[in-house]
Amino acid sequence: MTDISTQAAPAANLPKLKRDTMRIIPHGGLGEVGRNMTSFEINGKIFIIDCGVLFPESTQPGVDLILPDIESVMDRLDDVVGIFLTHGHEDHIGGVPYLLKRKPDIPLIGSKLTLALVEAKLREHRIKPYTLTVSEGDVEEFGPFTCEFIAISHSIPDSLGVHVSTKAGNFIHTADLKMDPTPMDGRLTDLRAFGRLGEQGVDLFLCDSTNAEIPGHSGSELSVGPAIHEAIRTAKGRVVVSSFASHIHRVQHVINAAVANRRKVALVGRSMTRNMGIALDLGYLDVPDGTIVDYKKALGMRRHEVVFICTGSQGETLAVLNRIAQHDHAIEVTEGDRVVLASSLVPGNEVPVSNMINNLMKSGADVVHKGNALVHVSGHGFADELLACYNVIKPKFAMPVHGEFRHLVANSKIAAKSGVHEDNMIITENGGVIDMFKGVPRKVGEIPVGFVYVDGKTVGSVTEDDIKDRRVLSEEGFISIFAVVDPIDASIVAGPEIHARAFAPDDRVFEPLIPQVRQALEDALDDGVRDKYRLSQAVRRVVGRWAGTKQRRRPMIVPIVTFANPATNE
Repeated sequence: MTDISTQAAPAANLPKLKRDTMRIIPHGGLGEVGRNMTSFEINGKIFIIDCGVLFPESTQPGVDLILPDIESVMDRLDDVVGIFLTHGHEDHIGGVPYLLKRKPDIPLIGSKLTLALVEAKLREHRIKPYTLTVSEGDVEEFGPFTCEFIAISHSIPDSLGVHVSTKAGNFIHTADLKMDPTPMDGRLTDLRAFGRLGEQGVDLFLCDSTNAEIPGHSGSELSVGPAIHEAIRTAKGRVVVSSFASHIHRVQHVINAAVANRRKVALVGRSMTRNMGIALDLGYLDVPDGTIVDYKKALGMRRHEVVFICTGSQGETLAVLNRIAQHDHAIEVTEGDRVVLASSLVPGNEVPVSNMINNLMKSGADVVHKGNALVHVSGHGFADELLACYNVIKPKFAMPVHGEFRHLVANSKIAAKSGVHEDNMIITENGGVIDMFKGVPRKVGEIPVGFVYVDGKTVGSVTEDDIKDRRVLSEEGFISIFAVVDPIDASIVAGPEIHARAFAPDDRVFEPLIPQVRQALEDALDDGVRDKYRLSQAVRRVVGRWAGTKQRRRPMIVPIVTFANPATNE
């Protein structure tokens, strides 16, 4: 088994890419769940699959989105022959606007729904893309890449996988997939195409790993319908359903249940309204006339007559549902109302979601979620479903994708069960570089790959050190110390003054510290120190030692020492 270390090696150590050799580089999505993007290069041309985002965790304060690191291809954008978008989820399309800002005419390839969703995002960025709509069974050439598109069942309609042939060999990339036997739209993962391609010979299989650790089969999306119907039928008051803004199948369940129980539906939130409007226009959502009502009108309706559908199932601070829980939204829930969280829980969001549920219940609402009702099934296949794919395709090599490192390892064990030899497993994380020649992929090194943070209107300017500083400020607080010294007299003219935020409830805690800071400054001045930086560091050491030993805290410390005589300033 090939195991690539997480310590990235300089790109300069990579071998020169030879003719008819394909280089594969994951820029995001391996070793994590999100920001999926992989580039494939052969004979000077690059083909990209997906360009998504990762949503920040609580340990990344102030960050809006995290993008794939595409620095290694940034000066090669003229060589990109296309970006294939497998489906319309944010972790696969959310990064497209930021990439196309660098070069707007890179062709986007995808299904009708996927391209409609990404085009709506691009309009907000004032980008009009060049697009090519494809369907399952279509075969298209993009420079040296010949692509056949494959129907994939997932939690959003119109998902596609792809079989790519090159002079270096061929591969199948599934993106996110499951084996739903009764999908909402009747569109199955195309095992017949997998089998046909497998009989022709598949060199490399890049398969979804998200649920590889879970044995058995994931549930069918149809199985969610009865639980959602029951939750709405038995609710006495207002119903609020929260789901991902792209989960069209789940919204269809809610609409069906609302209609059956003589309730109107109001869509709340910009992304939910936009995406469902697109789905309705393209025929992916079936809504009887008169079912959808304006959100403001719904607020004035009797509580048992309406269902609100909104985002915020992950406890996001500014999302609709969390604002409802915080009593910071026009929608209010009270005794007799019901809130349904019809989505999965993204790892890392356990605490904010739990807090949100508690706050909703304190308001009197009954909360239905995955833990107490069958209101969600995963869009990612479990172990037995992945094994079926391997058994049908019979690839020579396996490179698990889409998941944390433990998921990739679990996927490789499934591949081994199907007969893939241990030496033919490639487990890598973001930045791992795989070269394929004559159908044989091998690890050749790594390139540095980091997080690219979107913070307001800035992209990439926020560093890991900035995030660390923000984390310290949010968790440990801030202490500033100000003092004025006379370097000629070697005396303290003013201060030291201590100011703090989010460190202690009472500033009197600093009273024992002030004499220690004064003594440190006096000792440094007596030793002949006349450099402001060195004086500041003397203060920092004293304050840091006091905070650590007496308060068990590690705050951000900002000492400011200035001179009373400007002529001596250094």
